Amino acid sequence: MIAILCWLAKLLTGYTALMSIFCLLPKKKYAIAPPKAKFAVLIPARNEENVIGTLIKSLQEQDYPKALYDIWVIPNNCTDETERAARDAGAQIAYCNVPVRTKGEVLHHVLADFAGKYDAYCVFDADNIVDSRFLSRMNDAIAAGAKVAKSRQCALNPYDNWVSGSYDLYFQSINLLYSRARMYFPVSAKLIGTGFMVTDSLLQELGGWNTVTLTEDIEFAAQCAAIGQKVFYVPDAVTYDEEPLSFPVSMRQRRRWSAGVQSVANRYTGKLIFARPSWLRWDLACHINMIYTQLLALIPVAYGVLSLPVSHGLVSLAVSVLGFLGGSILMGLFLSLTAGRSPRKQWKAIVLYPIYLASWYPLHFWALFSKPKDWKPIVHGTAVDRQKTEAKVNERVG
Repeated sequence: MIAILCWLAKLLTGYTALMSIFCLLPKKKYAIAPPKAKFAVLIPARNEENVIGTLIKSLQEQDYPKALYDIWVIPNNCTDETERAARDAGAQIAYCNVPVRTKGEVLHHVLADFAGKYDAYCVFDADNIVDSRFLSRMNDAIAAGAKVAKSRQCALNPYDNWVSGSYDLYFQSINLLYSRARMYFPVSAKLIGTGFMVTDSLLQELGGWNTVTLTEDIEFAAQCAAIGQKVFYVPDAVTYDEEPLSFPVSMRQRRRWSAGVQSVANRYTGKLIFARPSWLRWDLACHINMIYTQLLALIPVAYGVLSLPVSHGLVSLAVSVLGFLGGSILMGLFLSLTAGRSPRKQWKAIVLYPIYLASWYPLHFWALFSKPKDWKPIVHGTAVDRQKTEAKVNERVG
């Protein structure tokens, strides 16, 4: 049984590595299309008065006709002045008239109210800042046939410390090695829960937004794959996301991600593999089970170390650890360069990237036995901090 599990882990890991090679293909571009789609921009927000105004400002500065999009903030479970801050910034307010615990529940109720009123919906987290071309590029993707699409996601604060820098490297790995590598194939980009677009027609086909796990993004991607709908990747639409600076906060956030993905894998793997088999469904099934694959991959390492005499086992373990450290640091450097970052400014994140990657393993294991039941907000910067980050992002997108 151990041998079978080891070979399965090697097979899935090899497939993932093979697919990442296709990131070397030229970036696929969508033809520029005249503005046509009418968008509702949706921002679920819980206690986000410090950050909501900056996002709304970036959305108001889109190079897309103002008559073709509306900005809606959906306050939920707020104990601060999020609604007032959103109104003052110029957004409209949509209300959830029923108790909600998660972002997925917020989207379920609001999208049901909006059904048929817009051509497409773009969803953002309140701490984001959006490139001015975002809606134009999503309009191009819709004209090219996309019904659901993901933007390129970058850290808003990649140089603040090693934690936020590691997030930036991680998101670049998703942008480049996962989503861009799949652009030319009938398989999905990775749908992360901010900076994505979904058309009204697809939601009607799915019967609305109906996710129940804490990772509504991955679950929705699984629902799309189940009906044969791929997630398009739109690299020229860019979302900047503020990342945590605290490692304990990062662990808490990523534990929720890990537990949520495990829940999606448990719910959807059978449907994706056995119902109308296709590359699209199998590829996503591999992705949502990567957590289990990573845990399985530890078995041959542990088995090899324990089956050897102590001295040889320690040498084997040391070689494995050093290989992981060296490989992770080189990968971090590669990701920093391909993201257009300054490795000199990001050197702490590059050197400590192995810690960020290794920390996923205890989180995966912990999530096997202890599932968080509620979404907990991440505390963002103060108004003064946001003025600084806004200045930083203006330098990058100006």
